[in-house]
Amino acid sequence: MISQNLVKDLTALLGAENVFSSEADRQCYAYDSAVLPQCIPSLVLRPTKPEQIGECVRQCYEAGLAITVRGAGSNLSGGTVPDNTDSVVILTNGLQKILEINSEDLYAVVEPGVVTAQFAAAVAQKNLFYPPDPGSMAVSTLAGNIAENAGGLRGLKYGVTKDYVMGLEFFDYEGNLVKTGSRTVKCVTGFNLAGLMVASEGTMGIISKAILKLVPPPRASRAITAEFSDIQHASEAVAAMIAAHVVPCTLELLDQATLKYVEDDQHIGLPVNAAAMLLIEVDGHPGQVADEAAIVEDVLKKCHATAIHIPENEEEKNKLWAARRNALPALARARPTCVLEDATVPRSQIPAMIRSLNEIKAKYNVQMGTFGHAGDGNLHPTILCDKRDKEEFARVEAAVDEIFDVALKLGGTLSGEHGIGTAKAKWMEKETSRGTILFSQRMRKAIDPKGLFNGRKIIGV
Repeated sequence: MISQNLVKDLTALLGAENVFSSEADRQCYAYDSAVLPQCIPSLVLRPTKPEQIGECVRQCYEAGLAITVRGAGSNLSGGTVPDNTDSVVILTNGLQKILEINSEDLYAVVEPGVVTAQFAAAVAQKNLFYPPDPGSMAVSTLAGNIAENAGGLRGLKYGVTKDYVMGLEFFDYEGNLVKTGSRTVKCVTGFNLAGLMVASEGTMGIISKAILKLVPPPRASRAITAEFSDIQHASEAVAAMIAAHVVPCTLELLDQATLKYVEDDQHIGLPVNAAAMLLIEVDGHPGQVADEAAIVEDVLKKCHATAIHIPENEEEKNKLWAARRNALPALARARPTCVLEDATVPRSQIPAMIRSLNEIKAKYNVQMGTFGHAGDGNLHPTILCDKRDKEEFARVEAAVDEIFDVALKLGGTLSGEHGIGTAKAKWMEKETSRGTILFSQRMRKAIDPKGLFNGRKIIGV
C-alpha cells in the first residue's frame, strides 16, 4: 500500500498533473502489446526533468515499491506490465527533447521520451541518418528502443539499436546519476555499462539521456519486389542472396496470409495470389547499387520468382514499405487475439524454419501469418485466435512451444528484437544454461538489492 505522505511528496516534486492516481488513469498502464494478464499499478508518475527521475526512484525504492519504467508501451513481451498492484509506473514520455544533433562528429544527444520516427526525421533534416527503424517507430521512444534493443527493417545491413548507443546517463536504485560512454568514437573508461543497459528491459535502472551514433545517408538506393508461387522458393532466395555476398539494407518476407490481410486493410494492389512476396532494397554508392541490384535480380530468377518489379518512383516504394509496417496491425484486426512471435535463426536456416512453420501450422490447426526481416533470420510467425476459446488457445500455446524448440535446434534464439520480459522467461534456461541464469540473478541482486526494478522480467530475482 502506498502511503499518502509519499503521494504528497511526489505530487510536490512533479506537480499534480504528472501524478496519476485514479483507477481510470492507472488502467491505461496495466498492459503492453503482448497477450499477457494485466496488472494495474497503484500509482503512475511522469517526470518532466531528468533529476526528477532520480528522486522518484529514490523515494519509491526506499518505500519498497516495485518500479516499472514505461516509454510508449509498444513492447511485445510484457516488459512494461507492472509486477504487482503494489507498484509504481514511471513514465519517460515527459522528457522529449533532442538536446543536440552534431553534424561534425556524427552523434546526437536525446532525452529518453523522444519518439523514434520524429528523431529520425530531425536527423534527416541535417542530411544525416539514424538507421534503426522498428515497426513501432511512429510511437516507440528511443529509451524504449534501447531497453528492448529494438531492431527493424534495416537491421540486416545497418544493425540494431545497440550498434548506435555511444553513451548513456541513468539513475540507479538510490537515485544516483550514473554516466557511461561518451561522445567520442572510442571510449574504454570503466565498465561497459551502456552495453549492460541495452536490452535490460527496465531491470537495471532508468535511462535519462542517450548519446546516439549517426551516419551519412546512402547516396542511392533501389527497391525490388519479387513474387513466388511457393514460399519455400522465397526463403531459398533469401539465403541465396546472402550467399552471393549481397547485403541489402532491407530484405523482408510476407507470406500469402499476410499479403491478404494487409491488402484488405490497405487496398494498394498487393499480389494476394502469390504464395509469398519479398521486399528488397539495396543502397550505397550509385555504382554499387546498380551492381547489387543486378545480382539480386539474377538470384530471384534462379530461385523461381514468378514476377519481379522495380517501383517506378519513391511514392510507390513508400506504399510498399508502409504495407510491410502495417503487417502486424492488419493481422491483429482479423481475430480477437494476436500472438506475435519473434524466433530468429541463422540466415542460412530460413528455408528450414519456413518449412517447420508450415508444418506446425498444419499440426496444431492454427491460423498463422508469417512476415518479418528474413534477411537477418528474424521471422514473425503470427497466430490469430481467440484467447477466450480455451481449446483453441491450448493449441496456440503448444504451437508456440514448438516454434521455439525448432528455432533453438536450428541454432537460433528465442527473441531477435522483442525481448524476453515475462512472456519468454520460462524458455531462457533452454537457450542458455542454469549457470547463465544464476550468474544473471547474482548480478541483478547486486544492482537491485530489493529486486524492485521490473523484478519478474527476464530471469526473475
